[in-house]
Amino acid sequence: MTQSDLKQVWAKITATVFYVGYMKPAPGTWGSLAALPLGYLIYAIGGVWLFALAIPAAYYKGYLATKWMTEGADNHDPSEIVIDEVVGQWIALLPVFIGASHAGVSVFALWPGLITAFALFRLFDITKPGPVGWADRKDDATGVMLDDVIAGILAAVCVMVLAAVWHGLT
Repeated sequence: MTQSDLKQVWAKITATVFYVGYMKPAPGTWGSLAALPLGYLIYAIGGVWLFALAIPAAYYKGYLATKWMTEGADNHDPSEIVIDEVVGQWIALLPVFIGASHAGVSVFALWPGLITAFALFRLFDITKPGPVGWADRKDDATGVMLDDVIAGILAAVCVMVLAAVWHGLT
């Protein structure tokens, strides 16, 4: 196996998140679901700081894997690439993990936040409002990754606002 072959294998495993991206229907939703236990595992191992550091690390690896996997292809955002969903979902989950860490409770005690982060990220990723759609129209690896980053940021902000409203009312 040549170095180029190894690079392509690594890119496929990374970009598809261990082949989760080949699950049908809705590979993006499967990728977002895969992000939940992976994110929790990272959080359980190293706390909120390791989880926060994993986000830019996954972005960088995802960018490279996406770039390498789509080199020379007509489609720069094939549906099997779901590492972008993992990164975006982790961004959406970050406020929940921070909240659990700050409160000294299990992440699962904040289950409404987990569900909300998941649902809002998927909503923004699918509907592509405003800046999410702008990033999605970039026809390169940056666009593949960036639209999900922006969708994750929008979802995270909404999670924080909803948590503030809910906890302000109770």
